[in-house]
Amino acid sequence: MADKQDKLDQNRAPIYEALEAFRKKRVVPFDVPGHKRGRGNPELTAFLGQQCVGVDVNSMKPLDNLCHPVSVIGQAEELAADAFGAAHAFLMVGGTTSAVQSMVLTVCKRGDEIILPRNVHKSVINALVLCGAVPVYVNPEVDRRLGISLGMRREQVARAIAQHPNAVAVLVNNPTYYGICSDLRAVVKMAHAAGMRCLVDEAHGTHFYFGGGLPASAMEAGADMASVSMHKSGGSLTQSSFLLTGPDIHSGYVRQIINLTQTTSASYLLMSSLDISRRNLALRGRQVFHQVADMAEYARQEVNAVGGYYAFGRELVNGDSIFDFDTTKLSIHTLEIGLAGIEVYDILRDEYDIQIEFGDIGNILAYLSIGDRPQEVERLVSALAEIRRRYQTDGAGLLSQEYIDPEVVTTPQQAFYAEKVSLPLEQSRGRVCSEFVMCYPPGIPILAPGERITAEILEHIAYAKAKGCSMTGPEDPRLERINVLM
Repeated sequence: MADKQDKLDQNRAPIYEALEAFRKKRVVPFDVPGHKRGRGNPELTAFLGQQCVGVDVNSMKPLDNLCHPVSVIGQAEELAADAFGAAHAFLMVGGTTSAVQSMVLTVCKRGDEIILPRNVHKSVINALVLCGAVPVYVNPEVDRRLGISLGMRREQVARAIAQHPNAVAVLVNNPTYYGICSDLRAVVKMAHAAGMRCLVDEAHGTHFYFGGGLPASAMEAGADMASVSMHKSGGSLTQSSFLLTGPDIHSGYVRQIINLTQTTSASYLLMSSLDISRRNLALRGRQVFHQVADMAEYARQEVNAVGGYYAFGRELVNGDSIFDFDTTKLSIHTLEIGLAGIEVYDILRDEYDIQIEFGDIGNILAYLSIGDRPQEVERLVSALAEIRRRYQTDGAGLLSQEYIDPEVVTTPQQAFYAEKVSLPLEQSRGRVCSEFVMCYPPGIPILAPGERITAEILEHIAYAKAKGCSMTGPEDPRLERINVLM
């Protein structure tokens, strides 16, 4: 390991530096990967470039090993921990899904209760399937105009803790996909007072650590663990993330948990992208994200000036279920122009060559981050104005609600592994689902294993399918049939 001063020099990028040194040595490869620095797959090399495939290498002594880092990867993790204000940071090459599941598996075992909002990403419920923990859902409030689920109210969390004193942890989405933040400091304080851990799915909050005037980050709020999607707003390659831990979490045990499911052949492309992106944010993040927030605020003003749309922001803050708002998020309600969000999404992509993050029943999200420029924002605003002029209708028959409270019958693990039968979707009313059904993105389940299928849920699924939402999760890719408990 380098000395302490080197570890905390945010100008350093140890993995990147080691790869550059390795490239210059021209080592003869009698190891994997089999493309041998691209020579064995010329089409791949032509597509990705020699710079890329030349550093797609295997773990070796000079480059360390993610499963048991002792040199450059360990240094990169210490630099990341310092940059994010964490006791430890783990490089994750299985995406934030892997980070979220590692958080849950670290604190939960079979039969343990965990308090969480139901509008979690499917990775959280997948982790419950794996470990057998029992969810205690805090059903979020819904903004009736926007149809979106909000944050966790302090009173709801306090009640859940009082009613389930043996729960081991409280998990919080912060922020939600739409930018809604809970009172994270208060939730952490309540959890710790009850002897519980606080876990934060911070997939959409990388910038909280580097931007002035943004909501509190998980580590700043005192959370025990946080999963951070560096690839979403932080600029690293897709599938690369960080798992952050606080001072009371045993890092060696977390590493063991991560190694249960994470690959032993970690991609150096992903790891070096985390290393370089961390350096970029540590040195320039505050300035960059200030510009992103300003760009998003300008976009909100311009979209709202078009009329019909509602680009919402900090005016929603109520001090509890919307404790704060991520001002970098450009979330836009579309129903007042008579179009579902997914319809606007499709028109933007098909007719204007604009790819936004997602569209759901009533809203769209344009994800702004460090790579965006004002001219692209202007193009988006102009396209939205033209869509309103061309396609606006009275909106008769449109549904609005993105979230439906579930009726939980059994645990996700019990339902997932139970004896099951496949039924036509229209015949499944009243039965207990044994698989997931969701629109992706955002990947929040409409149905999760162990939940009863109701008429309202069936109506929601049919409507989402008709509007063109990408439905994922069930064995039947067309979602004409669904697996239910026998």
